[in-house]
Amino acid sequence: MAFKTCSQCKKEWISREDFLGDPEVVAIGYQANFEWLKSGFFLFNHTRKNCRTTVSVPAEVFFDLFEGPLFERKTVSPPACPGYCLHKEEMRSCPTQCECNFVRDILQTIIKWAKRAA
Repeated sequence: MAFKTCSQCKKEWISREDFLGDPEVVAIGYQANFEWLKSGFFLFNHTRKNCRTTVSVPAEVFFDLFEGPLFERKTVSPPACPGYCLHKEEMRSCPTQCECNFVRDILQTIIKWAKRAA
């Protein structure tokens, strides 16, 4: 069974490593679910010519990529909280010690994942 299949072009990725290592797969953000953070989605663009669709992957698939501490949720209020998690296209690491912070760390790991030669 494949890790993920593109809904548009039907390309299959056998494993998470195959998916993240594909040069045609580009992370574009995280769609949060604030009631249950573990049920959010990481969003990727499949940039293959004649495809160009967005692929979502449940966040929990990537949780083992995080090794840091977990924090309690903070109220979104500048300057202590920049509110990155309110914007799915925001991909910067967050300086706030908040429950949502671990997702930002995972996103940075995904962005820096080594891509195989095209």
